[in-house]
Formats: sequence, structure tokens, C-alpha cells
Amino acid sequence: MTGRGYGVYRPVLPAVCPTDPDLMVYAGDAEGRCEIFTWDRATAVPRQVTDRPHGTLLSAIDGDAAVWWFDEDRRGQGHWRVQDFGGGPHTPAFPGAAPGRPRGLAMTDRGVVAAGLGDPEGLRVHLGRRGGPDTVVLRAGRHARLCDLAPRGDLLAVSGPAHSARAVTLAAPDGTTVATLSGATGRIWALGFSPGSADPLLLVMCERDGRYRLGTWRLPDGVELYPWCSFGTETTARWYPDGERILLRQDRHGRSRLFTADPARRTVTALPVPVGSVLDAAPRTGGDVHYIWTDAVTPPRTMSLSGARLPGQDGWRLPTFGRHQDLWTPGPDGPVHTLVTTPADRPQPCPLVFLVHGGPAGHDRDAYDPMVQSLVGSGFAVARVNYRGSTGYGPSWRAAYTEGVGHTQVADLVRVRAELLRRGIGREGAVGLCGTSWGGYLVLLALGTHPELWNSGVAVKPVADCATSFRHSTPALQALDTALFGGTPDQVPERYARASPATCAGSVRSPLLIVAARNDAKCPPEQIEVYLAALRAGSVRHELLWLDSGHDGYDGAEHVAVMERSLRFLGRSLAGSPARDTPAPDVPAPQ
Repeated sequence: MTGRGYGVYRPVLPAVCPTDPDLMVYAGDAEGRCEIFTWDRATAVPRQVTDRPHGTLLSAIDGDAAVWWFDEDRRGQGHWRVQDFGGGPHTPAFPGAAPGRPRGLAMTDRGVVAAGLGDPEGLRVHLGRRGGPDTVVLRAGRHARLCDLAPRGDLLAVSGPAHSARAVTLAAPDGTTVATLSGATGRIWALGFSPGSADPLLLVMCERDGRYRLGTWRLPDGVELYPWCSFGTETTARWYPDGERILLRQDRHGRSRLFTADPARRTVTALPVPVGSVLDAAPRTGGDVHYIWTDAVTPPRTMSLSGARLPGQDGWRLPTFGRHQDLWTPGPDGPVHTLVTTPADRPQPCPLVFLVHGGPAGHDRDAYDPMVQSLVGSGFAVARVNYRGSTGYGPSWRAAYTEGVGHTQVADLVRVRAELLRRGIGREGAVGLCGTSWGGYLVLLALGTHPELWNSGVAVKPVADCATSFRHSTPALQALDTALFGGTPDQVPERYARASPATCAGSVRSPLLIVAARNDAKCPPEQIEVYLAALRAGSVRHELLWLDSGHDGYDGAEHVAVMERSLRFLGRSLAGSPARDTPAPDVPAPQ
């Protein structure tokens, strides 16, 4: 399930037991569903831990080699459960805890565990030991989540919106606030406590002067930025297990790079990883680094600098098609980067499909994408545009909403469309749009604001009415909308209305397929209904598919079914589309 949000899932590395690095737990494929597995390097034989009708994603492993996994319902509510590494019964991790949404999990070597759970009142942090009584030690706002617990269990780090006055809250185990870090003058993120420091030492990334700057926080000194370690595009970081060095992963222009920072020597060293995208990376004991790597023709695979044997190391054998190129289109805030894939065995121009990424704080990358391969294998050219607002191009690009929310991004799609047609990569009268989540939102907005330019549209689990979505969405997305629009729908209703696809739904003229989910907490069904009513009021013909799932599905069968429905729809509705019927590949969950 590595696709574009039909079952949104980005592979993550196996979690390693702190006391025995040969024992791991990971999310893998179980007959098309994402489930939790254990893996012992000595035997290299996986054991399936969970078996749930709709799949399981979140897992961890503690110092006693107990496997933790999150037992959630279709709306994301649930509990943490545990099982011994070798098997046995599943038991509640915190028997008395009320259900909630997962908002962070942190463990110490001393067996103390902090679990963040979200409920309608906000974040609550439970502190206790596996299987024993727990205490709700902290409550925070609806936008907060647990980042980490210091190694001695004496300090909690809680993250809020990175631009807010309470971007990071440091609290004692009794809930007393020790310090707050403000992001009001430059965004700041907490990245975890050093495992090798006697006193709590928190790794942070700060956005300052148009760059991402690494630093640390401790009492009583506060934040210390490292002037010798900064990057021009989005970068995250993790401590090595000894707490002496730091692993950095930078996303830059649709690709990734890894570095090691050494605070004692004030050096940054590039690590030898292939050109492409690193989806996750973690340092291991002894200086090794495990990472998940992919490029346009290689499905994600688990790798290590040392060559150590890991689950999922062999990758998958999936079809690849087409020629790949990068295109840069001039724009008002700088050139727009597009990843273009064209059929190798078809004369150009071809029917053209824009695959529009979600986010908006996301980006398309040099990575294997089953939807790209399915479209190109069917004779379509594919364009993936990293429009303004995308990550991987620096703070100024991410914050560039010159023409307003949504309209800025659509303007970039329009510019790239014109260039692709001018270059003969696509052809007039056969240009479609396909996107999921925020990408689906841009599909609907583009169809309504520029109906003459597009000949087909597929919107999967989209934002369809901005104000209604805000009122029924998650706290994190409400915080994002408040920042993007400069207020709530009650404070700036005209901005939400202007950006809303429902406002221009009556102008849609192209064939339109909408896929929505009944249990979607991020793009809720209530706002889909508002958009559908606007379509009906304008007598706009459309197709509709309702799914009985949430936004982030872990069921590969549903994922593939939506891909196939989308491919058939695009093939029928794009004039002169190829007749070849290439089914979507059988995409397993990540190993």
C-alpha cells in the first residue's frame, strides 16, 4: 500500500528492541492487508502478530521485547495492546485507559511508558508501566501530541503547531510546565531526547532566516542552535543510540540525502545512499544506519549502510514502465518542479494525467508509484507537480500562497499544463486530473475554476467544502486551516468560500469521479455531501463511490479497487485515450 492515498501509507522502518537489536517489529503484508509482524535476525523468519479485518499500522517494541500495537476502529479510535515477542495472548497495555486516537508513544529503558491519546477535549498523556495502572499526568490542547519522554522519565516533550507560541511544551511527570518553546518568530519542532545525556537534552529543528537549523534545548540554557548545521530545504533528525551523533534526512527537489552531524567536532558528513528517495531512516547501535529507499523504477526496500540483513530487504518485483524526466516551469515565485513520466512504446503526444499530491505540506518524489506505473503502462503520460506550498523546496516555497489558498496551487498546475502541451508531451482535449485528500481538493477546485482546460477528474477522499470540512475535521487539520486562511470560517468566511470547490461546483463540465469514505475524519463525509448538493443544483453529471472506511486505509484490496476504478474512468473519459486495458498491479503492504 505505497500508493497515493487510496490507502495512504508511507513505509516505516522496523522498530528495534533497545536491549536486543536482533529483535524487530514492523508493519508488513498479510494477504493484502497491513499487519504487524515480528522478525528475529537469527532466524530471519517473520511471525504475524495481528490479524484484523481492516489492517493494523502502528507498532513498537520495548526493552523487554514486548510488542506494542494500536488496536483502532475505522475512525482511528482505540487502545494500545501488547504481546510477548514469541507470541501468546494480547493484553491491554493500559487496562484502565479510555480509548482515543494515537498521539505519540515513548518508552524508557526503565520500563516507564508515556502514551498520548486524543479525545474531543484534546491530548491526554498516560504514564505508567506495561499492563499496570496508569495515570493521566498531562492534558494539552486539541492540536498537541506527545513527542518523547526523557530517558530517566523525568520530563515530557509535547508538540503543538510549529508556528505557535506553544510549539513545544516541556512538562514534569506531575504535569507541571517546566518550559515552553515558541515558534511565533520562526517555526520549531521537537525531535526527541538524547539517550546518552544525564540531564534531559532535547533535539530541535528551527526555521530561521529561510533555513532549517539544527539545535538542542536543555535547562537552564534554553535553545542552542548549531551555526555549522543548517539546510535550505526540509530536514529532520534523530539521535544515534549513544547520544553523541545525529542522523539527518533532507528532502530536496523530490529526492533525499542522509547526513551525520557530530556536535563535538562540529562536522556534517554525507552518507553514501543511492540517488532517489529515503522514506525513513534510523541510526542503530554501532553506527549503522537502516533506511527505506526507492526511486521511480524500484519499489521501496529496506537497506542498511553495513549490509545487515533486514526484513523487506529484497523489495518487491513489480512492473515498471516509461521514461522519466524532470521539468522546471517558470513561475512568479520561482520555477515549478514537475516529475514527468511518458510511455516508452507510444508516440507522443499522449493523453496526459496530472497526479496531484496531497498535503499541502507534502511533495511528489523520485519514488516508485503504482498509480504512475499503471497509467504509463496504459499509454498515458503522467505529470506530478510540486506546486507552491509543497515541501522539499525551502520555507519560502512552502509559504508561497500568492494567489490565495488553493488558487495558487491550481495556477501552477495550469502553467505546467501549458508547457507540457507546448512540448508535445500531452495533447489538447485529453488532459485529466487525479488526486487524493488535498490533491483531490485541488482536482475539484481546478475543474470548477478552469473548466475549459481539463477533460476528466478523479477526486479521492477530497476536501470539497472548506468551511464544513473545518467544522467536522481533526484538531490538527483545524490548526492547519486556521494558519493557512488566517482564521477560522467564522472569522474569515469569505476566504473559505473563495477557496472552496463547492462554491464553483456548478461550473464543472468535465466527467468527474468522486471517491469518499464514510468514516473519514480528515476529509469528513459531511463536507462531501455539501459538494454533491452543489453538483446536483448545477445539474453536473458525476460518478460517486462511497467506501466504508476511513481516510488512511490499511486494506490493500480497497486500495487496488479504487486504483482500477480510477484507471477505467480516466480511460473512458479522456478523448482518444488508449484502448489497452492494463490492470493496476497487485500492490502488497510494505515489508
